[in-house]
Amino acid sequence: MILYIEESVMTHQEKRAWIMLVVSAIGYAVYVTVVLSRVGDGRLASTPYAGTLFWTIGGAIAASMVLEIGMGVVNPRASRASDVRDREIGRLGDHVGQAFVVIGAVSAMLMAMAQWHWFWIANVIYLCFVLSAVVGSLAKVIVYRRGVPQW
Repeated sequence: MILYIEESVMTHQEKRAWIMLVVSAIGYAVYVTVVLSRVGDGRLASTPYAGTLFWTIGGAIAASMVLEIGMGVVNPRASRASDVRDREIGRLGDHVGQAFVVIGAVSAMLMAMAQWHWFWIANVIYLCFVLSAVVGSLAKVIVYRRGVPQW
């Protein structure tokens, strides 16, 4: 008896979702690690964070670009066309992730109205952007692996 195992082929959009998921998570982990290593004996809100914030965001953007270019170089003949399924999955993942952008914006607004320190406002915005990218990308990957839910 011969068993045929269907090989799972990732679409270009699924690979992009994986890149966004991994790069966002690693970038934020690096940011948190660097900022926490600078606290010392002082208060967390007094820790210098802006430069690290800009460098980790810039580094994540650059890493995503390099990885996507590398993905194209490794497999130059791969189709980059997206079909209806890719667009539905992309839209679903964006909707799931978008909630965190709204949560971050509302949180930052409330924190500013309560006159919280800039450190906390900047960090809640960054955290919610990262959660948006990670959760949205995770939703896309799950749907690519399990199928589009039928409502």
